[in-house]
Amino acid sequence: MSSPEARRTVILTGASRGIGHATVQRFSDEGWRIITCSREGIPDHCRADPNWTHHIPTDLSDRDDVAAFIRAANDIVGDEPIHALVNNAAVSPKASFKERLGCLNGDLDKWREVFELNFFTPLTLCRGFARALGRGARKGPAGNTGGAAIVNITSIAGHAIHPFAGSAYSTSKAGLSALTRELSVEFAQLGVRVNAVAPGEIETEMIGEEYEPLIARIPMQRMGSAQEVASCVYRLCGDDFSYVTGTEIFVTGGQHLY
Repeated sequence: MSSPEARRTVILTGASRGIGHATVQRFSDEGWRIITCSREGIPDHCRADPNWTHHIPTDLSDRDDVAAFIRAANDIVGDEPIHALVNNAAVSPKASFKERLGCLNGDLDKWREVFELNFFTPLTLCRGFARALGRGARKGPAGNTGGAAIVNITSIAGHAIHPFAGSAYSTSKAGLSALTRELSVEFAQLGVRVNAVAPGEIETEMIGEEYEPLIARIPMQRMGSAQEVASCVYRLCGDDFSYVTGTEIFVTGGQHLY
C-alpha cells in the first residue's frame, strides 16, 4: 500500500454494485484513497477496507443532494488534490414488463430524470471538483504533465440502437460522449485529462436471460466482466496514459464493430 503522503485520491459515483463497485475494488487494490457516493450504503464486507475512507449516501438525481456531496467531498480533501473522478452512476428506466422505452412511449418527465442523472450530474461534478482536480496535476514519466483524470462511463447504446436500453438512456449516453470531448479541451488548461469508457454487455445485476441472444453478436462470444471495465478505467487514470484525452474506449468484446 502507498504511503499516505503519496496516496492518490479518487472520487467515484454509483459505488455500491456492478461496474462502480468493481472499480472501487480495483483502485483500493492499487492503494488509492476512495471517496464514493450512491443511494445505498456500502456493502458490509467492504466496511473494513482502509482505503475506502468515505462513503456519502447521495441521490444524484437531486440537484441539492449533488451540491451537498460536492461540498462534503471537497471538505474531506481540503487543500489536497483529487487525482481522479469517475462518473459511473446512471439510470435506465424500463417498463414494468421490461419493454424498451422509446421516443413515443417514454414519459417525458422520465426523460428529464434520465438526463439529470446521466448527463447533468457528471457535468456538475466535473465543475464542482475542477479546482481540486487541477491540484492533482503531476509530472508523467516523460517529464510532461499527465495531470489528474476524469473518466465518464458511457455505453455502447450511445452509438447504436440497443434492443433493451431505452431511447432516453441511449441519447443521454450519446450526449455524455460529446460532453467528454468538450470537457477534454477545457480541462486540458487545468492539466486534467477527460476520457470515456463505453461498456457493452457486462455481467452485472442488471443482466437477465433476455440478454443471452446478444452474445451471438459479440466477436469474443461472451459477456464482459465488471472487473474488465474497472481495469480500463483504472489505466486511464494512470501516468501510462498521460497523453490521452478526449478518447472513448469501447469495452465490448468487439460488439461495437457491427
